[in-house]
Amino acid sequence: MTAAAELASGKGHGDENFPVASFILKPQYRAPIMAFYRFARAADDVADNAAASADEKLALLGAMRATLSGTSDANAEARALRAVLNDRRLSPQHGLDLLTAFERDCTVNRYASWDALIDYCRVSAMPVGRYVLDVHGESRDTWPASDALCAALQVINHTQDCGKDYTGIDRVYIPMDLLDAAGASTDDLAAKAASPALRSVIVDMARRTQGLLAASSVFAAQIHDRRLAVEVAVIQRLAESLTKRLLTRDPLSERVHHNALETLILAGTAGLARMIAR
Repeated sequence: MTAAAELASGKGHGDENFPVASFILKPQYRAPIMAFYRFARAADDVADNAAASADEKLALLGAMRATLSGTSDANAEARALRAVLNDRRLSPQHGLDLLTAFERDCTVNRYASWDALIDYCRVSAMPVGRYVLDVHGESRDTWPASDALCAALQVINHTQDCGKDYTGIDRVYIPMDLLDAAGASTDDLAAKAASPALRSVIVDMARRTQGLLAASSVFAAQIHDRRLAVEVAVIQRLAESLTKRLLTRDPLSERVHHNALETLILAGTAGLARMIAR
């Protein structure tokens, strides 16, 4: 059977749209977060590989699930995460939930509604924030705000990459009922620029994402660990900025992502404001 490593994309944490285990966090928390990231990246690369069959991908993800659960040692990334979990006496549930999302990616390529998309975020994004909070020993009272922010980040990524996801792996995360109501179709995602109908859907998605970000706006203030609170404030600010861009920019024909300088300025101002607030 093909090994998961053979399907690796080569993408690393520095290629992500939002900070992953940045220098802001205390050193003792970075390694366990990176173990979770490497596990997630390996699973994501398997699910998104265009050359492998669904059955092959599901078998590889199943091997990761068995390894994380402790009934196999087949996957290196899952073994490394399992060791971290055992050392810190943490549950594997967040990683198992994440695998559920990647398994879904192997067979599901359309989402009927916004609620269906948020249900996908429940297993594809929310476990990431919950894991980081558990590593830091934070209260589970922070989970609702964390869930809202993680869902927002996922929707932003999907909206930014809507054209690439469709043309590259035939996957559409924009809800089908929103496309239908606007008179748009999935074929619009293959164009060089968004049609007026598709633009209206993207704007709708951005406004819904602003609602998620409004719910997550209290998150940083709920966190006891000062450095984690700063990182969350930075991520919140970057997400708010990207969402505003999606209201006015076409992800099929215009750059939505921040460049390095824009990221530095936004991160610096958000981090400073959080430190002053503390």
